[in-house]
Amino acid sequence: MNKKLAAFTVAATAAFALNLPASAQEAAGIFSKGHTHFVVTAGSGYAFNESYLVLGLGVSHYVIDGLNVGLSVESWSGGEPGLYKVTPSVQYVFHQIPRLNPYIGAFYRRTYIDGRPDINSTGGRAGVYLAAGGNAYIGLGAVYESYNDCNKAIYSSCSDTYPEVTFTIAF
Repeated sequence: MNKKLAAFTVAATAAFALNLPASAQEAAGIFSKGHTHFVVTAGSGYAFNESYLVLGLGVSHYVIDGLNVGLSVESWSGGEPGLYKVTPSVQYVFHQIPRLNPYIGAFYRRTYIDGRPDINSTGGRAGVYLAAGGNAYIGLGAVYESYNDCNKAIYSSCSDTYPEVTFTIAF
């Protein structure tokens, strides 16, 4: 079901983006085709009854106005076991709205866990980008993530919903 929802989200956003009038596409600014964004993520996370420091880096590239494909990596440190996450993603930014740019997206994630089996997950995100000056934006949103082939004997929950805050610099 999650794969169908992710596929529907991507198809709907792509169809919406391809049917925009030319004036809206011209106004896409840093969310327009050809732009690349670099993302820095920092925060805390909780897993295996441990608190972690989460640091991440990512890059996304706009393949059409508003629609990007991206790749990010995260390191979870300060708890046991250590975790590393690799996440390819797709996201649509509603660039037609001035100052506030809502976004929706879908992702696949591979989590590497020290001393334990790795786990895959799929999910979606939604939020808003706020201009922070120049080509810098702050993203505020929420994420839903569902773990595939989840074993409740190892994991206390097979899905998570959590907030996300990102800082993006666009080129």
